[in-house]
Amino acid sequence: MKTNLPIDHFKCPLNKNTFVIKDIREWVEKYCEGKVLNLFAGKTILAVDEIRNDLNVNIPADFHMDALNFVKTWKGEKFDTVILDSPYSQRKSMEMYEGIICSPFKQLKDEIPRILNLNGIVITFGYHMVSMGKVRGFEGVRGAVFSHGGAIHDTIAIIERKIQ
Repeated sequence: MKTNLPIDHFKCPLNKNTFVIKDIREWVEKYCEGKVLNLFAGKTILAVDEIRNDLNVNIPADFHMDALNFVKTWKGEKFDTVILDSPYSQRKSMEMYEGIICSPFKQLKDEIPRILNLNGIVITFGYHMVSMGKVRGFEGVRGAVFSHGGAIHDTIAIIERKIQ
């Protein structure tokens, strides 16, 4: 299947704290819209209207909950943007959260549309280009590849808009 999705490309270092990297942080800040949920916030505070959640209690965040539990129990206003920068694998989850495995990603993605406004966006970081997908009522808007060089996996980001 052919797509006309615009893709930005950056060469930048790798850091387990994704948004410490200036190019990545500025890219995500540029595309965030309205009220933002940063579901796996990490240590970097973004220059957006951000509600921060992180499982690690040592991270500056508004909430310290498992991401799936957070989404399932959220009773506040819906968000315009959700940022998903979860650990990209079970091994990374255990490293980042001292042996605790974070939420099952498929279940988390199934719950997100409930807390996102129509026309809201999800910005997902990982090793792939489709996260929410058409099955959940989303379409791709823009992507980015952050190349770290050598034998290090690229970081891939996708912005998807809720159209249903």
